[in-house]
Amino acid sequence: MYVKHRELSATLRPLKLALSIAAGIWLGCLAVVLTGWLVYKALPAEQTQALNNAAAQLITPPTGKAKPESDNSMFDQYRQILRDSETRQAQKAEEADRQRSFNGPKCQFWMQQNQTAPSEKSRAAIYQFCG
Repeated sequence: MYVKHRELSATLRPLKLALSIAAGIWLGCLAVVLTGWLVYKALPAEQTQALNNAAAQLITPPTGKAKPESDNSMFDQYRQILRDSETRQAQKAEEADRQRSFNGPKCQFWMQQNQTAPSEKSRAAIYQFCG
């Protein structure tokens, strides 16, 4: 048996589609706000008072409270650790430079010269090229 299917032709107009989506989003937001308001009104008085107090605390800025000393000491401790770390990094970099200069070809040459024929010139060159 052969069943003939009918074709459905639908055309979309972009402006109509965009307006429909915008209206749907707007109505959805309105429904969420209305539901929240109705739930708020249905709550007992003591719960609404607690919500009002919490909202008031969030809105008002703190007045005259000094920072706790623990925050300052933690910040000072952080700065000290940072300084120590920078000092260690500088020492490691200096040691690496010194090691690199000892391994350099000019330093090696003058060290060998000083071992075979020590002189004032070779000692001065070692001081210059080896640090």
